[in-house]
Amino acid sequence: MTDFAEPAEYADLRAAVREITQSHGPAAYAEHGRTSTPMSGLWSDLGKAGFIGINVPEEFGGGGAGMSELAVVAEESAAAGCPLLTLLVSSAIGVEILRRHGSPEQQQEWLTRLADGSTKIVFAITEPDAGSNSHDVTTAARPDGGGGYLITGQKYYISGVDEASAILTVTRTGTDPVTGKAQISLFIVPVDAPGLSWNRLEVAAQIPDRQYTVFYDDVWVPASALVGGEGRGWQSLFDGLNPERITAAALGVGIGRYAVATAAEYARGRSVWGQPIGAHQAVAHPLAKAKIQVELAALMTAKAAWLYDQGQPAGEASNMAKYAGAEAAIAAVDAAIQVHGGNGLSVEYGLMPLWGMARLLRIAPVNSEMVLNYVAQHTLGLPKSY
Repeated sequence: MTDFAEPAEYADLRAAVREITQSHGPAAYAEHGRTSTPMSGLWSDLGKAGFIGINVPEEFGGGGAGMSELAVVAEESAAAGCPLLTLLVSSAIGVEILRRHGSPEQQQEWLTRLADGSTKIVFAITEPDAGSNSHDVTTAARPDGGGGYLITGQKYYISGVDEASAILTVTRTGTDPVTGKAQISLFIVPVDAPGLSWNRLEVAAQIPDRQYTVFYDDVWVPASALVGGEGRGWQSLFDGLNPERITAAALGVGIGRYAVATAAEYARGRSVWGQPIGAHQAVAHPLAKAKIQVELAALMTAKAAWLYDQGQPAGEASNMAKYAGAEAAIAAVDAAIQVHGGNGLSVEYGLMPLWGMARLLRIAPVNSEMVLNYVAQHTLGLPKSY
């Protein structure tokens, strides 16, 4: 993104994040993608510099900034060829939900450790039979009669469980007698809790972040693990999902920036029939179009982050930004691969791992079709289609 309308200090933030990320680089990201190995070194370096916990309040050792600054971190690291998916769940969802709804004890325990990136919290909402309909979650938490809860159920496609200290788990704790919809509660579940287990899901996309199916077999947690109150999880949930969408959008913008810049450099230097291939409109126009899409997505992302930080309704803008970022990323990477020809599929140029991440962003954390449904219903006032 250009620096249009950005605070002057963002230039320093971008430069610092980029310098750290470039010390790892796209070749390392590609290798981690091929081996499904998390980018732990980059995460640690960004954490020590204060960027992983940039949105953690200062009293807990964080940067005291907001989603606008976290979006810059996500975008700039991706623009240097290393998009970090875990930023969506640990720094965005985990931090923002705990910052807004966590008890003082939960904040002291977790935010202080999330501030430097030394601890990660992952997020578990998706289930095999629930998908995008969170009202259908069946993972249930029931009181044990002694001041705690027993959680039973299954979560699906959960990122980074093997790297985390806890799983922020969405559960059903009852049914609303009027609407018939689930009463939702959130719990912090330590990964070493008895009865908790997980199996790795093998995915074909060459990305560093591993995916898991998580099983809860009467997992006991104390009442102090409940976030925001029993049955009051919907508000907590949405205060985490908008930041997740904003950060996903920022990743998309960064991926798009990297792809366009890489392809433009290649098109300027690669000559066929006596002139650079970038002189041909069939090469130049897709890259120009991708550049425009990336810049538009960047502006929408900045707007969504600003609205969230100002405490204004951000659902519409966050969904639009996520849609725009994902579409811009996949279009940019696809155009870059095409410009590179056969080299676009080679390991040397490192574009295929970014294609996998960009393609994932079209599906998660919310798929593009559900964003279109949201805009049709809530922005345009059209009848609900599902």
